[in-house]
Amino acid sequence: MRKYLHIDLGDRSIETEELHGEAIVRAGRHLIARTLLEKGAARVDPLSPENPLIFSAGPFAGSNFSNANRLSIGCKSPLTGGVKEANSGGTFAFALGQLEIAGLNLYGASDEWTVIYIHKDGEITFEDAEPYVGKGNIEAAKLLLEKYGDKVSVGLCGPVGEYMGLIAGISFTDPEGRPVRIAARGGVGAVMGSKKVKAIVVDRDRMPSFHDRKKLMGSVRDYNKMLDADAAINALRNLGTAMVGDFTNTIGGLPTRNFSSGQLVDKEKETFKLGGEHIRERNLARGGEPTHACMPGCMIRCSNIYAGPEGEEIVSPLEYETLGLMGTNCGLEDPDDVARLNHIANDLGVDSIEIGATIGVLMEAGLGEFGDPAFMADVLEDIRNGTERGKIFAQGTARVGEHYKVARVPVIKKQGISAYDPRVIEVTGISMMVTAQGADHTTGNIPAFVCDGKTTEELTEASFDVQTLCATADSLGLCVFGRTVTNENIDFMVNALNDAHGTDLDESFYRRLGHETLRDEWEFNRQAGFTDEDDELPDFFYDEPLHPSGKIARHRSREVNEHVRKLLADALA
Repeated sequence: MRKYLHIDLGDRSIETEELHGEAIVRAGRHLIARTLLEKGAARVDPLSPENPLIFSAGPFAGSNFSNANRLSIGCKSPLTGGVKEANSGGTFAFALGQLEIAGLNLYGASDEWTVIYIHKDGEITFEDAEPYVGKGNIEAAKLLLEKYGDKVSVGLCGPVGEYMGLIAGISFTDPEGRPVRIAARGGVGAVMGSKKVKAIVVDRDRMPSFHDRKKLMGSVRDYNKMLDADAAINALRNLGTAMVGDFTNTIGGLPTRNFSSGQLVDKEKETFKLGGEHIRERNLARGGEPTHACMPGCMIRCSNIYAGPEGEEIVSPLEYETLGLMGTNCGLEDPDDVARLNHIANDLGVDSIEIGATIGVLMEAGLGEFGDPAFMADVLEDIRNGTERGKIFAQGTARVGEHYKVARVPVIKKQGISAYDPRVIEVTGISMMVTAQGADHTTGNIPAFVCDGKTTEELTEASFDVQTLCATADSLGLCVFGRTVTNENIDFMVNALNDAHGTDLDESFYRRLGHETLRDEWEFNRQAGFTDEDDELPDFFYDEPLHPSGKIARHRSREVNEHVRKLLADALA
C-alpha cells in the first residue's frame, strides 16, 4: 500500500487516498496526464488556483533500484498552455517512497507563503516561509536544512518562481543537499509560486515495504550487473552527458549562435572544449568529480561536480543541455564560463534550456554580443532582481522574441528547443514537434539515429517508438539514461514491478502504459485548443541551410501527425 496526499492550500485540509497494486505502478507522467484530464485542467488559467500541481514518485521510489528514483511534476504549463510533466533527479521521490507516499497534489492557493513539512510519523504541518522568501535557492536550502536537519529532502520554489516567471522550475536537493536538481521545463516553478508554496520538506526514513522484498533486492543486484556490462552506460559514467556535445558538434547538429550554425568548431582543426572529453580531462586535473549520482542508489552516475582552476567547486552538475543552450547557442567556448552562469541559473531555479534559448534570441536582437558571458550574467541579474526588463526576460524565448520582434526564434509551442538541431537530428526533431510537452527532447531522443535516405514515415515510426518507451520510463520513475539496458529487458522490468507490488502484469503492459500516456497528453492539448499548426517548426528551419551540412528541415507537422495518430490508434486497438 502507498498513500497519496490531496492537499487543499486554501483551507489546509488533507485527504489521504490509499493506492494498491497497479494503481501504485501507474505513476509519474501517466498519472499526471490522466489526473489533469479528469479534473478539466485543459481549460483553466495555468496560474490560477484551479490548476493542480502534482508531485508523483515511481513504484520503486525509496529503494536502491538504480536510476528509479526520478520525480515527475505536473500541471497545465503556463509557458506552453499545454500539458506538462517536468522530470527531476535528487532525493525528493526517494524521501516520498521511504514514507510510503506515492505522491501529492496541491489544489488551490495559500493566502500566505508557506513551507509544507511532511513528517516521518505521518503528520503534515504548514510553517512560516518568511525567512526564505526572496532568497536564492542556495541560501534558502541551507537555511531549511539548518532548521529541519540533514535527513530531509527539500523542494524549492526559487525567487523567479515567486514572481511567476515562466522560466522557473522547481528545485530539489541532491544527495549532498545542493538544491540543483531541477524539474525545469514548462514553468512549473511559476505554478508553485502562484500557490505561494515556497518549499516542501520531506523527512527521509528507511526503505519502504514491498510485496516481495527479497525478490526485488535480487532484481536490484541483477540490474546493476546489466548496467556494469553495458558499453553505453560505461561511456556515460566516464564522460557524462557532456559527451553528447562531442557527437552533435561533429555531425553538425549542435545549436550554435541562436541555431544559425550546427557546429562550434571543426574538431580536426581545433579543440572542442564544451564536450565530455575535454571537460573530463580538465575536471580531473583540477580535482573535480567527473562522475556523480544525482539520486540515491543510481549506479550510472552520469552527473559531475565541476571544479575551477583552484580546485574550488563551481557547479554541480554541468551537463549537455546547458552546455548546448547556455554555451554554444550563446557563442560561449569555455566550460568555465558556462559553469559559472549555470551556477547562477541553479541559484535562481530556472530552466537552463529556456534561459539559454532566450539569451540567444536577445543576442540575435542586438542587445548583447554572442560569446559575451558578462552580458549573460547581467541578464540573469535582471531576472534575479525582477526588474521591468528582467520580468520580460523571465517570460521565456517565445515571448522575448515577440517583444523584440526577432525573426529567428527557436521554439515549438512557445517552449525553447533543446540542444538538437532538427535539420540534422531529425528523429529527435520530430519528437519535439509532435510531443504535447512542447519542444522537449526527453520525450523521444535518439540523436545517433541515421536519418539520411529515410522518409518522413520511417522517421516518424522511429520517433513514435522512442516516445512510447520514454513515456513509460517517465511513468515508472526511471531515468531514461538506463534505456540501453531497460528497453532491452522489458520482461525483467515488468517482473520487478510484480515483485514490488504484487501485480500480475505481462510484458505488453510496458508499452501500453506509454501509449496511454501519449494518448491522454495529446487529448489534453486538443482540449486546450492546440492544432497541427502548433507542432510546426519555426520557418527558419525550413528556409535556412545549416552549416556545415547545408541541410534544411524536411518534415511538416500535418504529415507527421497523420502518421503518428495512425500508429497510436493501431497500438491501442
